[in-house]
Amino acid sequence: MSHCPLSDYISLPPEALSGVVNSGSSGRYLVQGMGPLAIYGEARLGRLLFAHGAGAGHQSPFMRQFVTSLADRGVQVLCIDFPYMQQMQETGKRRPPPPIAQSVKQLAAWYALLAPLFSMPLWVGGKSMGGRVATLLASQQTCPGVVVAGYPFHPTKAPDKLRLDHWPATVCPMLILQGERDPFGNREEVESYTLPANAQLAWLKDGDHDFKPRRSSGLTQTVLIDEATQVAASFVRAQTPDVE
Repeated sequence: MSHCPLSDYISLPPEALSGVVNSGSSGRYLVQGMGPLAIYGEARLGRLLFAHGAGAGHQSPFMRQFVTSLADRGVQVLCIDFPYMQQMQETGKRRPPPPIAQSVKQLAAWYALLAPLFSMPLWVGGKSMGGRVATLLASQQTCPGVVVAGYPFHPTKAPDKLRLDHWPATVCPMLILQGERDPFGNREEVESYTLPANAQLAWLKDGDHDFKPRRSSGLTQTVLIDEATQVAASFVRAQTPDVE
């Protein structure tokens, strides 16, 4: 569990967030009553509230590489850790995430706090479980768009247990960045599903759930992550009005 200690985060009250998030500078903050918030980049094209996967927080190698690359392309990324992940990091002991509805409620609280601070729309998204949480949130309230890195279409050993029931209620633009070999939904499986017209799939050649390709492919994880963030930045820009 790679992470920065909370002592490296700057503590601040929620009412001080506006100046911080609109300053255009990256930083790590401990928002009183909420938890850690990491801000990457300046919002030239858009803003994205991004949640982590089930087993690793926002400081995991994949998350850091993905959000840094996306921020370099002009999408400001705001990363949070769910409370169970904070407990994992504080105790050093692994624990399963809570029922998904609890994480949706927690992401909704962050969204309610952050969205009013911006004139530019705040998108939601996440890695794996965090992406599922984001799509569930977007099915319950108005969001401008969703970006998911590796959607868990089904449990790895239960391909018939699809996690798509809420997708028809998610009416905003959705971008799903998916490795072709993802065990939570590979290309052959997902292309057999009937998905809403607002959901766009971008396939990463030979990538697994973390966008790692096999060595024989001649590609690398870094290349696929860069490709994914390029697609994501273009998608956000195309959906965001008044961006030059």
